[in-house]
Amino acid sequence: MSDSRPDTGDMMPDTAMEGADGATIKPSDFRGRKLVMFFYPKDMTPGCTTENIEFTHSRADFEAADTALLGVSKDPYARHEKFIAKHDLANPLASDPEKDGIADALGIWVEKKMYGKTFMGMERTTYLVDAEGRIARVWRKVKVKGHVEEVLEAARSL
Repeated sequence: MSDSRPDTGDMMPDTAMEGADGATIKPSDFRGRKLVMFFYPKDMTPGCTTENIEFTHSRADFEAADTALLGVSKDPYARHEKFIAKHDLANPLASDPEKDGIADALGIWVEKKMYGKTFMGMERTTYLVDAEGRIARVWRKVKVKGHVEEVLEAARSL
């Protein structure tokens, strides 16, 4: 991995993504409060579903910690809508389908290998961004189990 990826203390890249109803959404839209941006590989897959459901179940706790939640994947927004409806997800999701999008700016759109095949994919990564837009904490190559609780504790302590 390149050491040029934004990290703790750096400003979160303010790259536009697609939100609900085709609206543009950017990290700066959340300035003035903390933001958890969790990047995940693909809607409707087991780990990504579990992660999104756990963030939804903890939404009130994040709100109490003055922290917004935003899930991001490369899936088109139409797929997000189906994912949200199927699993009754409460947190906003954003689509980052463009080349040179926010995942590229963060260095988390990476080459992966599975079953002997090489492909490009999202590295499951979570960012805690402070109210000024600086990255306060990064979790790379996230394992879903216990992750939401760890992120919530960090948000509370920020």
